[in-house]
Amino acid sequence: MRRNSGQDRRRRRSIGWEMHEFIASNAPTAIAAGGLFIGFVFGWIVFRTNFCTMGSISDFMSFGDFRRFRAWIFAAATALIGAQLLNAYGVVELGRSMYLSARLDWFGNIVGGFLFGLGMVFAGGCASRNLARAGGGDLRSLIVLLVIGLFAYMTIGGLLGPIRADLAARTAFDFSAFGTASFGDVLARTLNLAPEKATLIATLAIAGLAIIYCFSDSEFRSSPVHILAGLGIGLCVVAGWALTGLAFDEMAEQPIVPVSLTFVRPAGDTVEWLERFTAGPIPGFGVTSTLGALLGAFVAAIMSGRFKFTTFASPSDTLRNLFGAALMGIGGVMALGCTIGQGVTGVSTLAIGSFLTLAAIITGGMVGIRRMEAILLAEI
Repeated sequence: MRRNSGQDRRRRRSIGWEMHEFIASNAPTAIAAGGLFIGFVFGWIVFRTNFCTMGSISDFMSFGDFRRFRAWIFAAATALIGAQLLNAYGVVELGRSMYLSARLDWFGNIVGGFLFGLGMVFAGGCASRNLARAGGGDLRSLIVLLVIGLFAYMTIGGLLGPIRADLAARTAFDFSAFGTASFGDVLARTLNLAPEKATLIATLAIAGLAIIYCFSDSEFRSSPVHILAGLGIGLCVVAGWALTGLAFDEMAEQPIVPVSLTFVRPAGDTVEWLERFTAGPIPGFGVTSTLGALLGAFVAAIMSGRFKFTTFASPSDTLRNLFGAALMGIGGVMALGCTIGQGVTGVSTLAIGSFLTLAAIITGGMVGIRRMEAILLAEI
């Protein structure tokens, strides 16, 4: 639920009114610089720890190794706890984010998430993984990112936009009776609890179960790289919420909507900004965090001696990657995010749609891996 302006001001004073004033009064520059730094750290972590959501699914399906999958879940739990703390102390109003609304687009979450999960297998990884690979010199991933951005824009307001919008309008559920389509608001209305108390219960229950699941495994507990990967990715998402939350000013001509890390639409936004730099020289959080991730991975690759130019192995490899990128662009927009944008950032808001998307991405990834195995066997 949104708080009134008086509550916002009182809470922001308690956590650093001066910081809020500085960031809000210099919002475009602060958002751009902060997004670049957060993206840099994210890209460095992904490259150095080999954090990969698609790879995590492949690991447990092929080898019974759940460590990278648990790192993903741990990242989501970390982001959930951090984002809800920021929301409770008035640093960010998650209710203003794109994830929390009175409408649940379950069709887009499930179908879009499935398409994204399927696509990331054919493209060798999700959008964030392809950013890390591109930073390491993989030219295939650079092409994949361009195609993701192209199809994302086609699905937002281009050739596929009307179809997506019509499907969403026909299938969405109205949650206005609960406030928003979030576990906190639904729990509050169902059990007649105060929204803050219900949100706390939902956060503790979901994050607690996730952390227990992760650390109940001895292999994960004994793997510092996976623990640090999950913690680092989660904290990057929390930092994004903090930055954009502090930059919000309701009296501004165009108030900044709180956001954090996500990489499907920003892939298209980045291409557009490069094309139209003179029309808006200071880019937003999505663009700078995308460029920052690319730069962070590049620095990590150089420092580790792993930078190497690579490209497509064959025409069939090219077609698979382009097909997967197109599916990720379409699915990511339909689902309102990717493995990071919904699977970590969205989950941190307790949005029901984010959890649906996460489950659909995992399912699509599993189906995609089985299909890819069959294709590769047929080519032998």
